[in-house]
Parts: sequence; structure tokens; C-alpha cells
Amino acid sequence: MREFIEQQIIDAVRTMLTGKVNELLREDEFSVPVIEFGDYGCGYAVSPTIVLSTCEKTEKERIIRLDAYVLTITIDLPETVESETQCYAYCDAVCRALKENPTLGGIADRARVTGEKYTPPKIPHCGDGWRVVISLRVTTEELH
Repeated sequence: MREFIEQQIIDAVRTMLTGKVNELLREDEFSVPVIEFGDYGCGYAVSPTIVLSTCEKTEKERIIRLDAYVLTITIDLPETVESETQCYAYCDAVCRALKENPTLGGIADRARVTGEKYTPPKIPHCGDGWRVVISLRVTTEELH
């Protein structure tokens, strides 16, 4: 069965998050929950949501036949004293991991962080948590 490029991109990002990003988080001086995929609510791990969609290509990308995607990584954290610092740690680790491997292991021509959004709870101490959304722009060779 043929695997679509979209699935390859998502799998490469998952591998980066559970591999290099977790490695960088463990080296950090702050206590930051590691990234795992599954249903975890115990505080020792977070399970991000990854959403991939196509996006508008630049003229140069059209000429050299590249496909462009926007990928968002959303991490929800319970509200604690460390939550805001943990949001910054996740963004830093993702940025550092992408600088070391901007091709996602050869899947993409280039992946780069295009945005970071930190959202505190709307009403403090009411059960809402922090949210960090990291946006990536991924370009790949057109397969058509």
C-alpha cells in the first residue's frame, strides 16, 4: 500500500516530537512533561494534536514544483505554576530539533517554524489550562 506524503509528514513530525524534542526536554533544567501519543492525563506526559493542511504556494514554489503545507502542533497543559515556562520549553525544543533536521529525515525539502501562540487560561484557577500552538510550514517536491 502506498503511503501518501501527508501521512509521511505527520509520521516524521511525530517521530521528531517523541525522539529529538523529548531528548532536548530531558536535558532542560526545568521539569517538562515528555511528549507521547495516546491518552495520558497523569501529568508526566502530554499528547499533542497534529493537524496538516495545504497552503498557498509562492510563485517560486509553483515554478520549481513544490507542494506547501501548514502543520500545527497543539499542546494543552494543565494550569500549574510551571505551565507558562513549559510552553516556552516546548517551542524552544521544537525549534532546535527542526534546525538540526529541517528536512524531517528526508521527507520534506524544508520545514520551519512560522508561528508560536501561547494561550493562558481565560479565567485563572477554573479548570482551564495553558495551550501552545506551534505552526510549521513544510515544503515537498510535487509528486504529480
